[in-house]
Amino acid sequence: MLMPSIFNNNLFDDFFAFPFYDDKAERKLEKKLYGHRAANLMKTDVKETDGGYELEMDLPGFKKDEVTAELHNGYLTISAAKGLDQDEKEKDTGKYIRRERYAGSCQRSFYVGEDVKEEDVKAKFQHGILKLFVPKKEAQHVVDQKKYISIEG
Repeated sequence: MLMPSIFNNNLFDDFFAFPFYDDKAERKLEKKLYGHRAANLMKTDVKETDGGYELEMDLPGFKKDEVTAELHNGYLTISAAKGLDQDEKEKDTGKYIRRERYAGSCQRSFYVGEDVKEEDVKAKFQHGILKLFVPKKEAQHVVDQKKYISIEG
């Protein structure tokens, strides 16, 4: 069913929102960085197996060197940052009429436990999808340093 443009993408988006929390400024910032498709970035599926957790995260348009995975204080943080190509800016002497590609950064964190070490986490990036495997661990000691995970691909 087609809806008039005054209703944006979904008539009920604001209808079911919590009335005491005003997040309009946050949503406006997201739209500035990523446009109307901000909600589609970093969609993640988490699957529990006997040995651990498998995460599959969509990172469309990002390259392997623009994605980092960091382990700090029990939190696994995946960050992706991208800027428009500098070579493209230098070659082009014309004026843009419309620009739909975004430049910016996004990140997402998951608590995996303080006993998981960076060498235990396996990561692979291929075709815009980051796949991570985080093993289940029993509590032993606290890790206070930032640790990065190597991404294959």
